[in-house]
Amino acid sequence: MTEQLMLLPSQNVRRSKVLRIPADYSDRDAIRLATALIAEMQEEKSEWDDEEIVAHLEAHGFQVINLILGPGLD
Repeated sequence: MTEQLMLLPSQNVRRSKVLRIPADYSDRDAIRLATALIAEMQEEKSEWDDEEIVAHLEAHGFQVINLILGPGLD
């Protein structure tokens, strides 16, 4: 089985994150869980940064994959 990846986009492309989805989640469940976990973090803290959100996702089985931005295709 191929691994499933999720892109967490950002307006600042350098802050975008790629996550490996835990094997026991379908894509739909992973998106729902990630959305809920991000919302939970944003509700708990009035000020947060992307690293705190990533740590919260990692605590629930997601893994960050290094994102290397290559040259543009256009």
